[in-house]
Amino acid sequence: MTVIKDAAGRYFASFVAETADEPLPATASQVGIDLGLTHYAVLSDGRKIDNPRFLRRAERRLKKAQQALSRKAKGSANRKKAVARVARAHARVTDARRDFAHKLSTRIIRDNQAVMVEDLSVKGLARTKLAKSVHDAGWGRLTAMLAYKAARHGRTFVKVDRWFPSSKLCSACGTVAESMPLNLRSWTCPCGAVHDRDVNAAINILAAGRADRLNACGGTVRPAA
Repeated sequence: MTVIKDAAGRYFASFVAETADEPLPATASQVGIDLGLTHYAVLSDGRKIDNPRFLRRAERRLKKAQQALSRKAKGSANRKKAVARVARAHARVTDARRDFAHKLSTRIIRDNQAVMVEDLSVKGLARTKLAKSVHDAGWGRLTAMLAYKAARHGRTFVKVDRWFPSSKLCSACGTVAESMPLNLRSWTCPCGAVHDRDVNAAINILAAGRADRLNACGGTVRPAA
């Protein structure tokens, strides 16, 4: 057993125990998930999960704690207490983000036999002007939870190639739009199909994940008519 103390002054004990997998009852439902910032997740059935933005919501409290810390003399007992208060404020954000990801991933795995998610380049996005929002979203934690819960509960989890044009591909006819600026939330394909950008992407991620599974099993994927 390992006992650690985190920056917020909390103690945690960790140990390894072997447990049996717990397969869930089979279901016919499968889902594609488009992760984003406007909505945290959009599902291929049209459901949209609001982005909780835990860090953004806590910014005022964090700033206040940080300012109080900056006013304390280095090496003083009061500074140590202020450091702990800042650490606890950040820990609350981390805990809320983790709890949200646990509950959402559990619900998705429970309700679906197969889950398809785009393999986002989180590190790449973290170097853009969206870095703070990407960090706040914590997509990596959600996908990791989906992966291990799928394995534990007898579900299928598929990561779709990050270069797959999920947003630009018409899920009705297969046409790929030439460009798709981030501020464009809906678009109309020349075939006449009108798309919500994120729902369309989730539908395409579901289809691509199914195709990947079929190929892995030696099947043949028929091109769209």
